[in-house]
Amino acid sequence: MVLARTSAGAGSKCNHTRIIFTTIQLLFNCSLLNHSEMKPFSCLLTFAAIISIKANAQVRQGGDPKLSEVWQPEPRVITPGKTALDAPSDAIILFNGKDLSQWQSANGGDAKWRLKDDYVQVVPGAGTMQTKKAFGDCQLHIEWRTPDTVRGEGQGRGNSGIFLMGLYELQVLDNYRNRTYSNGQAGSIYKQSMPLVNVCRPPGEWQTYDVIFAAPRFNTDSTLKSPALITVLQNGVLVQNNFSLWGGTEYIGIPVYKMHAEKLPLTLQDHGNPVRFRNIWIREL
Repeated sequence: MVLARTSAGAGSKCNHTRIIFTTIQLLFNCSLLNHSEMKPFSCLLTFAAIISIKANAQVRQGGDPKLSEVWQPEPRVITPGKTALDAPSDAIILFNGKDLSQWQSANGGDAKWRLKDDYVQVVPGAGTMQTKKAFGDCQLHIEWRTPDTVRGEGQGRGNSGIFLMGLYELQVLDNYRNRTYSNGQAGSIYKQSMPLVNVCRPPGEWQTYDVIFAAPRFNTDSTLKSPALITVLQNGVLVQNNFSLWGGTEYIGIPVYKMHAEKLPLTLQDHGNPVRFRNIWIREL
């Protein structure tokens, strides 16, 4: 406590010293201005400045830190996962390797993808699958793996996609030593935003996406109020930094927004390649 008082006293002395020094400076300036035509007005400003500096110093010394403390509301408590890959206690488990009870075919009926071990694999031609539950703002974790046997090149190699709200695509593709257009490679918001870096692992290795997504907002007259925003980490590395989407994903043409529901299903794409997914969980924000 003695140290605290000494420190506070020292700080107070320093403040007073600065005030005195500033006062002398201003008075000196005022004396110089006395020889000019502006001396009455300038001297008035000088003394006003001195008073202001002294008052501000007193406010800083005597302020109450509690005035800037926020105690309510209090953040709710959740239990984190054992690792960054594991779901926290408030997450909805979309796929844990056991069943596809949270999913259905985008065309209706049961999802027809292959379920094996701890993963689900695209069955080419079986069609896209989507969640039964709809989502808007969310935090999404998903792990994916392209085939270890390399076939094709460019967009024909390990292609799939993760569509937030079924409309906004985060590309899945084998881009390990496989060149394609930059805004169509893994980590891109397809044909809108290229990834900041290419951080793809070799074919056959599991990769991760961690996504923070804010859904777009619309006015009552169907016009756009605020665009969708997305941040993506691929394999723990930032590849999309709060990107503002231009609209729904388009293969040809310019993306535009069309008014839609506040929440829509999450969709995984069948692009004809046997891409695998596992450990999918989501938090509603």
